[in-house]
Amino acid sequence: MRTPTTRALALALLPVLALSMAGCAKKSGGKDLPYVARDVGTLYSTAKQKLDSHQYKLAAALFDEVERQHPYSVWARRAQLMGAFSYYLNRDYTESISSAQRFLAVHPGNRDAPYAYYLIGLCYYEQIQDVQRDQKITQQALDSLGELTRRYPNTKYAADARLKIDLVRDHLAGKEMEIGRFYETRGQWLAATLRFRTVVDQYQTTTHVPEALLRLTESYLALGMPEEANKAAAVLGANYPGTDWYEHAYKLMQSNQDKVQAAQAVAKPAS
Repeated sequence: MRTPTTRALALALLPVLALSMAGCAKKSGGKDLPYVARDVGTLYSTAKQKLDSHQYKLAAALFDEVERQHPYSVWARRAQLMGAFSYYLNRDYTESISSAQRFLAVHPGNRDAPYAYYLIGLCYYEQIQDVQRDQKITQQALDSLGELTRRYPNTKYAADARLKIDLVRDHLAGKEMEIGRFYETRGQWLAATLRFRTVVDQYQTTTHVPEALLRLTESYLALGMPEEANKAAAVLGANYPGTDWYEHAYKLMQSNQDKVQAAQAVAKPAS
């Protein structure tokens, strides 16, 4: 789910890890390089040069090599996160997530921890697929971005994460709608109702709610529950009065008004 500005934003928000050391590969990445003992400054600056020249895979391997050859230096901590960023730019999301998680495990209180959480969230976010596919990655994106906003709510990374969370939630609601419509077309009204109800209850700020209310109106009528259908239509009219969804629901309830009145008469207690 890569947006045109996401990569640029990630670059802009990258902590000044490299710049502060510019004057001077995770273990599996290092396997691609022959082991040659090099001083830490040379290794780091070479990795940074490869990153700047868009050789992301090689940059990641070199940053990992910094960590491997000089694990106790300050460079190792910086290289760990730079390696994760290089993997991200190379769209090697699994390696990027692994590197960022390892950074957090070793340096949980580091000032760059918010960026590590942000990078993990981005990696999941950019793997989101259309609603016809399994949405496990989408849920992981929501969870990781949510973790960032909970831990570091006032950071610049959290501000962008909140925008992405809205998009992710809308995507998950879209998946519920897609499944609900599938059940509805097959006359499996109860199963459809459960999906549409989930959208209304759990994703009430998404763009899918008006349609979900209409589909609930349809499903409740099909289930012989005209009063519940009337309630769904009323909520739709109160919140989305000028939409085609409400117009359709209104016409549907008008054509079933006798059923609603009959149900209300039965439910009305005797005086």
